Amino acid sequence: MDKLQKAVWITGASSGIGKELTLEFARKDEIVIATSRRVNLIENYKKELGEKESNIIPVQLDIEDLKSIENFYKKFSKDFFIAALINNAGVTSFKSAQEDSLEEIKRIIEVNLLGAIYSIKKVLPQMIEMNYGTIINILSVVTHKVFLGSSAYSASKAGLLAYTNSLREEIRENNIRIINIIPGATKTPIWNSSVLEKKSHRMMSPEEIAKLVYYVYSIKSNLVTEEIVIRPIQGDLE
Repeated sequence: MDKLQKAVWITGASSGIGKELTLEFARKDEIVIATSRRVNLIENYKKELGEKESNIIPVQLDIEDLKSIENFYKKFSKDFFIAALINNAGVTSFKSAQEDSLEEIKRIIEVNLLGAIYSIKKVLPQMIEMNYGTIINILSVVTHKVFLGSSAYSASKAGLLAYTNSLREEIRENNIRIINIIPGATKTPIWNSSVLEKKSHRMMSPEEIAKLVYYVYSIKSNLVTEEIVIRPIQGDLE
């Protein structure tokens, strides 16, 4: 176990906040296992790192497929101790509860909530054994405020917040940090092009969020930031 190399696993790493998290952590000399269904995008942007591009290990992974997660973890846990998991993968529909199909709701819950829980369940036993680890969840201000057209997304993010808040209390004695990052509107591809065209100037940048996340992660003491809410200075989009 002591011979394993430490790594950070970032889900949804191909674009948006996930991309910037991957680049930021790799620049800080962390080994990043960057997973996404669109692994070719990770291969393309890792070149931005120059001599540090080897710090990124791109892996194709469908986070809503439990079997795929099990196969992924079985392979990489032979050589790596995943000392940090960043649950970033997320999808939404921006539809009313009435308009959302059951298929859309199912996918949102499976990616945003169950995919994150599946991932936590794989890394947690080894973290407990090592008495060390960090789990970071990229959530949303929908956990703190009601937004129209976000019922399934809100349910998934609020569910993950509740799950990991409970988990934190259960594993405090194991020296494992659980950090919930709760951002407001951020300029990422989750928004459609018309919204980005009209309102991107009001949104936060994923680069700034990634820097903040790394800073919080990098604190090495008995101090832990358990929850942090960040919004554009002009407030939430309406």
